[in-house]
Amino acid sequence: MKVLVTGGSGFVGREIVRQLLAAGHTPRVLARGTRRSEAGIEIVRGSVLEPETLTAAVAGCDTVIHLVGIISEIGPQSYERVHTEGTRNALAAAMAAGVSRWIQMSALGTRPDATARYHRSKWAAEEAVRANGLAWTIFRPSLIYGPGDGFVNLFARMSRWSPVLPVMGAGQCLLQPVAVEDVARCFVAALAQPSSVGRTYDLCGRERLSFNAVLDEILAATGRRRPKLHLPMPIARLQARLLEWVFPTLLRQAPPLNRDQLLMLAEDNVGDPEPAARDFGFEPVSFRAGIRAFLR
Repeated sequence: MKVLVTGGSGFVGREIVRQLLAAGHTPRVLARGTRRSEAGIEIVRGSVLEPETLTAAVAGCDTVIHLVGIISEIGPQSYERVHTEGTRNALAAAMAAGVSRWIQMSALGTRPDATARYHRSKWAAEEAVRANGLAWTIFRPSLIYGPGDGFVNLFARMSRWSPVLPVMGAGQCLLQPVAVEDVARCFVAALAQPSSVGRTYDLCGRERLSFNAVLDEILAATGRRRPKLHLPMPIARLQARLLEWVFPTLLRQAPPLNRDQLLMLAEDNVGDPEPAARDFGFEPVSFRAGIRAFLR
């Protein structure tokens, strides 16, 4: 198939594109800036926030794998614009071009009554997909890790120079981390799995680990020992509010921490991997084995 991958230049997108090529598909990547051409990959400049650029992006494609997402807001790139409006723009272009298949990247914890705007905007995007006439599949991954991720590698680097590892709150929220290779494998497998149409799947590891336990595994994989510094949530919220002003205003960058992320860290992020295991043979690698494969 010829597959348009929005967000194909990102951490997850690069692995999905790699696996699409390995499976014999032709990936086309929608990129906002200039990107170096690679063998077998078509590059189209555009943005889901610029509907006029999407016509050329979807032309001739059989499927859209929609990955575009942000974890922090900056300027016009809000959760609602990128996740919800961007999805609607891409859906409209896909329908007009006669695309038949749509595979959506959502997030574990997405629901209409979520406390975090991130999750609510993802839910609104899901609703737009479900209301469309395309043959859709929605995936909701937990924390995705792998070479080049922004979480495991961040704390691994931090442990090199920092005498402590910061933890927002008690660090007892539960996570089910999943390897990027396992996530990409399900996205690509869905292309040839008719039974996945109209289904929503959790993509998560089988282990339910507290935030503290996740940090312990990262430290063990790097062979380091660092105590954890637990910041009370009121202090963490003040810090996040300050970063939300400093980074966009002075540095023209998205903040590394925001109040919406703190809301998500205050609740468990868990799901059921069994439906994906049944339909795609999804057997996620353990977090310990997964991170040691690249941290060492």
